[in-house]
Amino acid sequence: MSRTLRHICMLVLALVMGAMTADAQNVTAKKNRKDRLEKEIQELDRQLKANSAKNADATYNLTLTRKKIASRRQLIEESDAEIAVLDEQVGEKQRQLDSIQARLDTMTFYYDRLVRSAYKNRDARVWYMYIIGSENIAQGLRRFSFLKNLSREMNSQGEKILATKSEVEAQKVELEQLRAEANALRQARVKEVNQLKSEEASSEKIISQLKKDKSRYQNQIASKRREVASLNREIQKLISQQVKGGSKKKGTSKPVDYTLSNEFSANKGKLPWPVEGPVVESFGPQYHPVYKNLRLPDSDGISIAVAPGTSVKAVFNGEVKNVIVMQGYNKCVLVQHGSYFTFYCKLGSVSVKAGDKVKTGDVIGTVDAIGGSSQLHFQLWESSQPSDPQDWLRP
Repeated sequence: MSRTLRHICMLVLALVMGAMTADAQNVTAKKNRKDRLEKEIQELDRQLKANSAKNADATYNLTLTRKKIASRRQLIEESDAEIAVLDEQVGEKQRQLDSIQARLDTMTFYYDRLVRSAYKNRDARVWYMYIIGSENIAQGLRRFSFLKNLSREMNSQGEKILATKSEVEAQKVELEQLRAEANALRQARVKEVNQLKSEEASSEKIISQLKKDKSRYQNQIASKRREVASLNREIQKLISQQVKGGSKKKGTSKPVDYTLSNEFSANKGKLPWPVEGPVVESFGPQYHPVYKNLRLPDSDGISIAVAPGTSVKAVFNGEVKNVIVMQGYNKCVLVQHGSYFTFYCKLGSVSVKAGDKVKTGDVIGTVDAIGGSSQLHFQLWESSQPSDPQDWLRP
């Protein structure tokens, strides 16, 4: 084989293997997305039940319900994509089966003709006379070789037919498995769609409830605004103290660790999540889901819904600067990473204290249930400015 041909073969093999690996990774990614969405929906269901049991904030109920609807729609989209892939695989498998069956039919047809011909001339004396009647020894040897090869070919063809029949049966089993998988997925999709309709109806019911008692929910919003404002002032004060302290002369305060700052900055978009769960409050301006012109308190961070008792982990190496308690936010921990800060709120228990060094993944505390909800409120600050944590956490 020439060098060029060998290189072409190696390239083709590499492309085929790469495509197979990509397909396998794609299937794994789809499964991971579906698993994540299903876990999100389960957690949102649990939060809704806990919230309803305590007759808590209907606005929060609506937020959870809408988040669940969004996750459910994504789950249905993933199912649709998976069904499309399975349908394509079923079609390809059917084409393979038809091709193998056609090959089997052709082999069987010619084999039958060969067997019938051999049967008609089954008298051994006919074969002997055929060889003996040769004009010379060379012709006799050729005729003997022909008859010998004919026998071997019949046996070989018979074995090939049996192997092809086995292949057909195996392809039929795979085809039925794919069809069963596709049907099961379709049934699950129907169930998801029905759940979605139920959740949309529940959303409309909550909206109707909110519209009937606007003043009550305005009072709840006012109370929430005071809590948020108080938290923001406290965080700004704490961070301002650290920033000013870090800029003082050496010997009076610890200088900013710029090496750590650079390492933190280099990991933008790669930081691990402090907890795993659906984001139920995003960063930035917030508006009421029903009264669109009613602005809610802006959020300097994100809120992630998780089960009570969930462990909260540090997103990067750093030093614990403060542990405080805030109304509506329970225990909060501030961690410094050079000129960056992360803030973890709504904790029930805290396993660190001011001055402790923490590493990525170290447990800081556990989430507590407040009212009808259990969330981690997480903020990330770049010096004295809040930044959207989702820009920093890995997708």
